[in-house]
Amino acid sequence: MVDPERLRRVLQRVTDDLDSLETYARRPAEDVTNDAASLGHVKYLFVTAIEGCIDAAHHVAASEGWSPAETNAGAMEVLGRHGALDRQLTETMVAAVRFRNLLVHRYAEVDDRLTVEHLREVTVLRRFVAAMVALADQR
Repeated sequence: MVDPERLRRVLQRVTDDLDSLETYARRPAEDVTNDAASLGHVKYLFVTAIEGCIDAAHHVAASEGWSPAETNAGAMEVLGRHGALDRQLTETMVAAVRFRNLLVHRYAEVDDRLTVEHLREVTVLRRFVAAMVALADQR
C-alpha cells in the first residue's frame, strides 16, 4: 500500500523544484540561455524534479503490487496502465524521463535552447504531482 506521507515528501521536493523552474520561466528565454549559471541551475532542477517524479512512480507501482518497471519511463507506463495517469500525461511523462536522461547522460550535447523551451512544460510536471497527490489522498 502506498505510504501517503512518503509520497507527499517526495512530491513536495518536486514542487519546490518546479517553483524555482517557474521563476526562470518568467525570465526572457535569451536571458536564461545566455547566463551559464542560470542555465546550469535550470538543468539541475529539471533533473531533480523529474527524478522525484520517477521516485514517486516507482513507489506507487511497488506499493500497489503492480508489475515492476524495468526502466524509469516504464514506471510511468505502469501508472498509465493502472489508471493512475491518463494516456496523455503518461506519454508526456515518458518524454520528460527521456529529457532527464538526455540531461544526465549527454549533458554537454544538450541544446540550451531546448532546455529553456522545456520551461514552458513545467505545468505537465505539476499535473503529475496533482495526480499523485490525489492518489495519496485516496489511501
